[in-house]
Amino acid sequence: MRESGQQLASVFRYLDTQLELGISTMEINDLAERYIVDSLGARPASKGQYGYQYALNTSVNNVVCHGVPAGNQRMKSGDIVNVDITLEQGGFIADSSKMYLFGDVAPEAKRLVNVTYDAMWAGIREVKPGARLGDVGHAIQQYAERHGYTIVREYCGHGIGREMHEEPQVLHYGQRGRGLLLEEGMTFTIEPMINQGRAKVKTKKDGWTVVTSDKKLSAQWEHTIAVTADAYEVLTLRDEECELAADSSEEAELYVSE
Repeated sequence: MRESGQQLASVFRYLDTQLELGISTMEINDLAERYIVDSLGARPASKGQYGYQYALNTSVNNVVCHGVPAGNQRMKSGDIVNVDITLEQGGFIADSSKMYLFGDVAPEAKRLVNVTYDAMWAGIREVKPGARLGDVGHAIQQYAERHGYTIVREYCGHGIGREMHEEPQVLHYGQRGRGLLLEEGMTFTIEPMINQGRAKVKTKKDGWTVVTSDKKLSAQWEHTIAVTADAYEVLTLRDEECELAADSSEEAELYVSE
């Protein structure tokens, strides 16, 4: 799991050098797939899963999740996009997503992206043996709502390992002291989807793309987490996050890529 996670982190490191204004979401997909297959000798685990045809999801602006890449969807100044990638190496799967900001992004969009990132970390920092999944969801919900945002409830994190989606479901809302008791060795994703407006979402006619019902912005970040003997390990941790992972007082603003 650690090897898969660090390979996936390297995919984002590669994309950081490639994404620029005017790139299409299909070009992002193709860059990631070639890197995963040709450079890493790994497999894009999303491709073929549930009949999905692509290596990743690209969720732009008001798309909450599962955005389908397209050749005619090009990134313009002001866009925010979540790039969600899964990778399988040696029979084990890692799952992570990152927000990218293009050009002159409005302050309110940057704020949403940053708060969503901090909310994810608020949940991650609850992870330890003896904690419960409700502690994770509660921390995320409280952080997001305190900043005036809403939590998408239809989609959640999940156990992950030899399969992409395993038990348990990891809700991004909840009550402390409730839910599954965490034990050393568990691996799962934490991936809050947080909306600028109402929490309500709907799925487009393509059967995949989930958007906000009020057309306001949505943001998401995701990591694959392991429960360790005394706390947690972020298996998909990227280089720019190492200091943040070590310092619980840090906030996200310095770590949002543009």
